[in-house]
Amino acid sequence: MQTGDAIKETTRRISRSATFKLITICALILLLLIPASMVKSLIRERDYRKQGVINEINHKWGEAQTLIGPVITVPYLVYLEDKKGKTTTVTKYFHILPDTVNIKSRITPEVRYRGIYEAVLYNTILSIDGRFPPVPVQELRIDPANIVWSGAFISVGITDMRGIKESIHATFDGRKLSMEPGLETSEVIKSGVSAGIQVDAVRKPHPFHFDMNLNGSRQIHFSPVGKVTTVTARSEWSDPSFDGAFLPMERSVSDEGFTAKWKVLHLNRNYPQAWKGGGQELDHSTFGVTLFSPVDVYQKSMRTAKYALMFIVFTFMAFYVSEVLNKLRVHPVQYLLIGLGIIIFYSLLLSISNNLISELPI
Repeated sequence: MQTGDAIKETTRRISRSATFKLITICALILLLLIPASMVKSLIRERDYRKQGVINEINHKWGEAQTLIGPVITVPYLVYLEDKKGKTTTVTKYFHILPDTVNIKSRITPEVRYRGIYEAVLYNTILSIDGRFPPVPVQELRIDPANIVWSGAFISVGITDMRGIKESIHATFDGRKLSMEPGLETSEVIKSGVSAGIQVDAVRKPHPFHFDMNLNGSRQIHFSPVGKVTTVTARSEWSDPSFDGAFLPMERSVSDEGFTAKWKVLHLNRNYPQAWKGGGQELDHSTFGVTLFSPVDVYQKSMRTAKYALMFIVFTFMAFYVSEVLNKLRVHPVQYLLIGLGIIIFYSLLLSISNNLISELPI
């Protein structure tokens, strides 16, 4: 009987010890990580749904656009002879980049809503002009007799053709061009528009001009294909993010919008002005601007939820110190309820954020 009383007394002493209580609190903190992770999963699920809605809107309006070119492509013939003496004719291409490219872009932003989600879209009016050098036949070491001059064409790469809103008006050597979708070869540009042109071996420059009306979403990039490429972009969007391979040499950002100017030399990127065949990645040196949306409630909610463990630990430690100093006993269930109250705060924060978004004007 005395042994039983001793066991009960020992058990009571252990349960009231500070060390045992600290171990219990640590176990409760680990247990509360489960509902905390559930709240984070809920935030990720809402963010994933938002991205799905934005991608659907962007797909119908126009994806992020990257403008590559213009590029002159000229076919030439190569004669191959096998071991049996049979000759095969193969058509290959060489490509020429311009000496100067000047691009002016007027970007008109637009925010579209679907439910509580918003997508940042834009329409841009582009004016592109410049000059191509004479065809460098000698530099490319191609026999002029093998060049198919009648098959020469000029092309401009556009990543999402759905964004083209009007016919593309262009001139080359003073002649009007009829730009058509599709490319004869995808060695340099994967998708875009092209038109046949008249070039020859005469050593003279070739001026050009393009006007485009293009839709896109969030981002627009340009490729520095000229020996000197100058891009000027203007917009009423007050939160631009300049990204890509090059930052603007001049920029001005205010509540009324932004103005940015880039100037890139051919020495700043790793491909030549003329070459034969493929193998050159013109899209690796693109630059431009992203219409950044500073209000992302899910990103902010996720950042806040990451501090849930810290607040739980601090709150439990405050109660534990108060319990030890005042010699008052707080039941573990009370600790658990306090921790769950902290977790509920983050789910309410997500709900309130969604309600604030839904009240924005459409």
